[in-house]
Amino acid sequence: AAMGRLDGKVALISGGARGQGATEAKLFVREGAKVVFGDILDEAGKQVETEIRATGGEATYVHLDVTNEDSWRAAVDTAVRLYGKLNILVNNAGIYIRKRIEETTEDDLDQIMAVNVKGVFLGTKHALPAMRRAGGGSIINISSTAGLVGNPHGSPAYTATKGAVRLFTKATAVQHARDNIRCNSVHPGPIETDMLKEAAGGLEEAYRQRVP
Repeated sequence: AAMGRLDGKVALISGGARGQGATEAKLFVREGAKVVFGDILDEAGKQVETEIRATGGEATYVHLDVTNEDSWRAAVDTAVRLYGKLNILVNNAGIYIRKRIEETTEDDLDQIMAVNVKGVFLGTKHALPAMRRAGGGSIINISSTAGLVGNPHGSPAYTATKGAVRLFTKATAVQHARDNIRCNSVHPGPIETDMLKEAAGGLEEAYRQRVP
């Protein structure tokens, strides 16, 4: 078989039941990785696991609530127990709340911060010791173009979380380079997922037009 770019690697991906996360899980397996992927959408997640295994790939779905520290601990432990180590973490889980500042409730803000910022922090916190034991690794945080610029139609709360992810990534990278652990943020523009439908609120075409 041709060598995959991720041969011999073990990856953990959050938000893997649909959208970008499910696509990432399938791609990583195609490139030779063994993948543990988590989400709170268990039925959809199990379906993705079934699809990957049907192609002969090694992947395992776990229930993962990224806002919960014990849930992260269990997911990392599962990767190490099943596949022997952890080399890659993709902090992909994210939510969108489409409201202007004055419409955004305190609960809205707490919820989006919990998933989009605390989730990335906790995932990183629990992956670091396992990656150190593996001799190094790569942490990939999915931010957004919203983490770089303000958008006239975008959610200010979402933008704040994605900006936080960008700077947390830099802090992680500079502090853990000596452990041979890289940390990068990826800043996609609009991608046709269920979340974009929520985000665009009927303006999908306008979002598409903004992409060169």
